[in-house]
Formats: sequence, C-alpha cells, structure tokens
Amino acid sequence: MRAFVATQPKRIAPVNLFSHVKFEHLLAGISGGVTSTLVLHPLDLLKIRFAVNDGQILTRPSYNGLGNAVSTIIKEEGVRGLYRGVTPNCWGAGASWGFYFLFYNAIKAWMLESSNKKTLGAGSHMLAAAEAGVITLFITNPIWVVKTRMCLQYSTSTGLPPSKHYTGMLDALVKVYRHEGIPGMYKGLIPGMFGVSHGALQFCAYEEMKKKYISYYQLPVDDKLGTMQYLSFAALSKLFAASVTYPYQVIRARLQDQYKEYSGVSEVIKRTWRYEGVRGFYKGLPAYFLHVTPNICIVFLIYEKLTVSSEPENIFPEDDVL
Repeated sequence: MRAFVATQPKRIAPVNLFSHVKFEHLLAGISGGVTSTLVLHPLDLLKIRFAVNDGQILTRPSYNGLGNAVSTIIKEEGVRGLYRGVTPNCWGAGASWGFYFLFYNAIKAWMLESSNKKTLGAGSHMLAAAEAGVITLFITNPIWVVKTRMCLQYSTSTGLPPSKHYTGMLDALVKVYRHEGIPGMYKGLIPGMFGVSHGALQFCAYEEMKKKYISYYQLPVDDKLGTMQYLSFAALSKLFAASVTYPYQVIRARLQDQYKEYSGVSEVIKRTWRYEGVRGFYKGLPAYFLHVTPNICIVFLIYEKLTVSSEPENIFPEDDVL
C-alpha cells in the first residue's frame, strides 16, 4: 500500500524592506557628500548669507554681489571666513546623502519586489525619494540648524548673547539644546518637509532621464552609463528641481537664523513678502545655482562609480527597460 505523503503549501517569504538595505549606498553617499562639501562650501555659505539678509539688521554685513561678498569676507574674516560652518556642513552633507541613498535604494528595491515589476514609473520614484527624504530630514535637521548658525557668525557681530555665539559644532549643538530645547534643534523642519518635494522632483527627473536614455539606445537595464551622461542628468535634474522649489531654502534659513525670531513659517512668508516682495524669496539664488550644479555632479558621479554592482533595478538584469 502506497504511503500517503501530505504536502505542505509552499510558503512565500514576506517582502522585507530591511533585506534590501545595502551599506555601500550609505558609504557612497557619505563619500560624495563630504567631497563636494569640502570643495564647494564657500558658495553654500554665500547662499545662506544672501538668503537671510533682509536689510533690517544693521550689524549684518551687506554685499553688492558675489564678487563683493567674497572680497568683503576675506578682508574682514580672512580666508577662514569662507569656511565658517564647514564642519557641520560636512557632517550634515555626508549623513544626508548617505542616509538618502541608503533609504532611497532600499525603498526602491522593496517596491520592485513587492509589485513584481521590472521597473518603476515616475510616481514610484517620486514616492521613494519623498519617503527617503522625510526619514533623512528627521535624522539630520539638528546638524543643519548648527551649520546655518555657524555660517552666520560674522566678525562684525557683537550684539549676540553668549548662548548664541558658538565656538564649534559640538558647542553649538549643546547650546541650542540647552537654551532652545528640542524645538530649537528642529527649527526649519516644516519648510524642510516642503524641501522633500525638491528631492523627489530631482530624483524622479534623474531616474526618468536615465531610463529614457537606456531605452532609446536599447541598452541593458543594468548597464552603467558614461561619466558625461551621469553629470548631464544630475545637473539638469538638480536645476529643474531647484528652480521650482528654491523659496523653501530662504524660509528655512531665516527660521534657523540666530539673529531673528519668527513665530513660524507663516510669519517668515508674510514679513518677507511685505518688506522684500517676490525677490526676497529668491535671494541667494545665483550662489545656490553655482553651488548645487557642480555639487550634485560630484555627489552623483562618486555615488554611481562606487555602486557599480549594487543598483536595485539589477533585480531583473535579464530584462530590457520597458
């Protein structure tokens, strides 16, 4: 008599987001973020100083343009003045890009496996970028508060209380927490949330340009593009996102400014509009464009070159892009 063997239904393992975490994305993002910051920090400092200058604080230096700003800072503060805040900026940029790429690629890979699709559409790329941006923002916002304040420590500033004068990054973190608490550490968080749309638009445009390029030239889905393609797609996607979302940068910087107090985002918007008009929301834009274009090229180039074999879309390397 043949023995009856009961067969168990095949179990399908649940899709686990954490199984898609690859730390090479974290390391690549940190490398790109720190490298670009060390090279381009002076332009970031100029952008912040232009963005917060509403002309209402007499002790704040006034600049007539980028060239005048550079010469004035060097004259009054020395070359070191151009690198005020570089330490928290390196920490912030490294952590932000590292965590952003880590979470973004893990979420993207999880979406692909969950949906059993070959590639993701524009909406999915935007959603993955937005989710990664929110998580990263909560982790790094205190560092950005410190970076902004240290960039705004002018040599001519003598009216600040000791609680708002900082000798370094750690001193700033301690003083902000001690005198302003958790709310002080998270100033600018709400406009930073609006800034998530910047990252979402940027990554969506970047991914779509890559996908269209690969599809047009009928390349394998896991094919690594050339340096010029990466640089072009990174620069164009960044300029597109920046041109749409820049006002949030001004609002965020003003909320984090230690020289002025605002009750919230709405007050910043009202006062900026009342005293400066539309132009007030775009102060520092030339310096910002000069900073972010090479910045994003450096970050993306280093990232793409350090993650040659770890792209999430390599889950289906045998299939062509649709």
